Amino acid sequence: MSLLPKALTVPASSVISRWFAARAPKNDSAILNLRNVYIFFSREGMLFAVLLIITFIAGINYGNNLVLGLCFYLVSVWLISFHVTFAHISGLKIQLLEVTMAEAGAPVWVTLQIKNDSRQPRRQLLFGFEQSSLKQTSKKPNKKPNKKYHKEYKSNANNQEIANQSFVSQGSVLVTRLENEQTIQLPIQTNHRGQLELPRLIIKTVYPLGIMRAWSYVYFARTAWVYPKPEEFDWQTQYAIASQEDLPTGGQYRQGQDDFERLDNYIEGESLARVSWGHVARGQGMFTKHFADPVGHEQTLDYADMPAAHHEQKLAQLAYGAITLGQLGVPFNMRLPNEQNATEEMGEGEMFAQACLLRLAKAP
Repeated sequence: MSLLPKALTVPASSVISRWFAARAPKNDSAILNLRNVYIFFSREGMLFAVLLIITFIAGINYGNNLVLGLCFYLVSVWLISFHVTFAHISGLKIQLLEVTMAEAGAPVWVTLQIKNDSRQPRRQLLFGFEQSSLKQTSKKPNKKPNKKYHKEYKSNANNQEIANQSFVSQGSVLVTRLENEQTIQLPIQTNHRGQLELPRLIIKTVYPLGIMRAWSYVYFARTAWVYPKPEEFDWQTQYAIASQEDLPTGGQYRQGQDDFERLDNYIEGESLARVSWGHVARGQGMFTKHFADPVGHEQTLDYADMPAAHHEQKLAQLAYGAITLGQLGVPFNMRLPNEQNATEEMGEGEMFAQACLLRLAKAP
């Protein structure tokens, strides 16, 4: 707890933060050097500094050369630790690779690549985003709590492998040994829908003795998008496709490659790849397999059709519909109030659902 009142600490912290930001312009890549690496005593190092002062005063006061010799020896240890700790973090290269999209209330995952050009490995490096300075442009959150709808919608970035010899704890990643390059993922907690400005990345180490603490701030230019937390709603007649069992039957079909339709007698000249060789092996003759793709089951997710009364809840229900139809593979399009004159794109699958969720995140 701070001993000074907030009236003094808050303005001072704001001034210091602006000074740090001015020394490290926003960029998606950064190199740690003399301009953006800072070093000072750690919490344990402050006790070490007190020990230096005590031994120096005791040696002078009592005229004891052994005590003074111990003091000078400890000073040399401090100077060596100062140099090694600073050199241990200086020269690192940080590259922002990917920022995922997440629902409101779930963390956004940021993928970083760390490069070490030195021949010596780096150890005990702690990476983490400053959660308290999180800035997000958004609307007010939903007043009513959202219902649990299904398992979390996973993004492609979650499939990337976290490099070995790193430990994740409370939103930070500790890299115990870095030789060449390593890829890590860090979470940023979200609160509301909208555009999320990435907080500053903090990189710090107290290696090797824990006396000095070296740290650096990295400010990224890229932003993240947060879509509304999906809210389940009662599907109306035009949104009857809520599961695979609800898919309508008797629809129209076109020639395709997906669903088996019928068997016909083989006609000379047809492709042998479509011949049912199982029937030939059983001596039942040659038949040709025909396939078809269903058409005519497209859905339209319309903002005006959502049963909710509030704007944010309507967007949350649209998010639920987009995710559900995307997982089922049903062709659909989404109509938002600010895009009435825009061309309504029809699509299907989880990739198209992701594009719809991005539209919802950017909706006013």
